[in-house]
Amino acid sequence: MTAISDLDIFARVARTGNMSAAGREMGLSPAVVSKRISLLEEKLGARLFQRTTRHLTLTETGEGFFKRVVDILSLVEEAQDFVSRRNTKPRGMLKLSAPTTFSRMHIAPYLTEFLNRYPEIELDVQSTDNMVDIIREGYDLAIRIGQLEDSSLVAKKLAPENRVMCASPKYLAEIGIPNSLDDLEMHNCLSAGAQDTWRLEGPEGNVQFRPKGNIRSNSAEFVREALLSGVGIGLRSTWDIGTELANGSLKVVLPQYRGSSNVGIYAVYPCREFMPSKVNVFIEFLNELYGVEPYWDKSIDLASVIAANSEGDTKAATKRKRAN
Repeated sequence: MTAISDLDIFARVARTGNMSAAGREMGLSPAVVSKRISLLEEKLGARLFQRTTRHLTLTETGEGFFKRVVDILSLVEEAQDFVSRRNTKPRGMLKLSAPTTFSRMHIAPYLTEFLNRYPEIELDVQSTDNMVDIIREGYDLAIRIGQLEDSSLVAKKLAPENRVMCASPKYLAEIGIPNSLDDLEMHNCLSAGAQDTWRLEGPEGNVQFRPKGNIRSNSAEFVREALLSGVGIGLRSTWDIGTELANGSLKVVLPQYRGSSNVGIYAVYPCREFMPSKVNVFIEFLNELYGVEPYWDKSIDLASVIAANSEGDTKAATKRKRAN
């Protein structure tokens, strides 16, 4: 019977496509990893990898073997966790994927508290705005923001995702304040990532708007800074621009519209009979930290900010009308 450790080595090489990277994860030299893979292939009587000077790719047999090995390793982890939950505190390496800006603003600042509670847990946090394959790439958990697609993964909602349209006072003073969605056609609307369509809720119900503008970026931080510089109008999350709304460097545009309520901030993880305790306590920690009314919305009193913005916009529009 093949040793579990050999299956673990194989899975790590398959995920990373690199023996050196897999070795670093396990504290083994590339030579040892290579030898263990060769012995595994010899034992199975099949080639699992196609080897080039730079890359390793799975053969068709290797792909099928990998899918089954992932299930086996998951069951082993569940079995170990079943015992550890009965006898010990949560422990081990927790591999997490989270959006770049969100992880910097709303995860990293609170990790000291989490690690003080659970000193036997180690964290491997990969900040990326790409949609990772949690199972294939060996993640325990991912934080995802938006409207989730149907999948075999389990999702736990951590917080609502409130989005508003906003722009800098400079932009609104120079270009004007839109009074309707139709007016946005005459404005420079900036998009981040996959925001091809703005899904909104307003007085008429659910509506969609396709933004048109001269800047598009895969970076939410880039778009926020562009908005602050006075380039245009964007649909942004309150967790991202709360400080700017509070200090007036960004103003809400068309406050009668909000981003769709069908989106949220979720913890997503593989479906398992026994959730590892390290995953469970991290989800509980974030759920406790954020909650139904997240601290970033409480701190800015969103309703008051929108009301103040609306009053200011009305006065500005009246002043321009009189001037004309």
